[in-house]
Amino acid sequence: METVYLGVGSNLGDREKYIQQAIQYLRETPGISVKKISSLYETDPVGGPPQGKFLNGAIELETALSPRELLVRLKEIEKKAGRKRRVRYGPREIDLDILFFGDQEISDGDLQIPHPRIQEREFVKIPLREIAPERLLR
Repeated sequence: METVYLGVGSNLGDREKYIQQAIQYLRETPGISVKKISSLYETDPVGGPPQGKFLNGAIELETALSPRELLVRLKEIEKKAGRKRRVRYGPREIDLDILFFGDQEISDGDLQIPHPRIQEREFVKIPLREIAPERLLR
């Protein structure tokens, strides 16, 4: 089992409902155990077209899945929770990003671990600091 940290965000519709639904789907996934969930923080969007504010948080989980298997599962959960792909960096019902996967470093197309822009994004660092401050010190 690996300890994994995810970023979660939503800026369309009932933002908190989308996030809670995604967390429930994570809990129902074989090979995943949700351990900690941060508070949700309202944040301004960074980049992309003009859009509404986000709710952002962080999740700690343990998983037996490989990084690639987890990425595939997260995309399935986003779709099941109602995400519709529109414009890159545009508004979204739900967004799940792998921030850290144990101490692994992976750069393989759409799989970048640790997430390459963690240090630039307060909307990631604030909730992550709440549940795993030591991760930001490594």
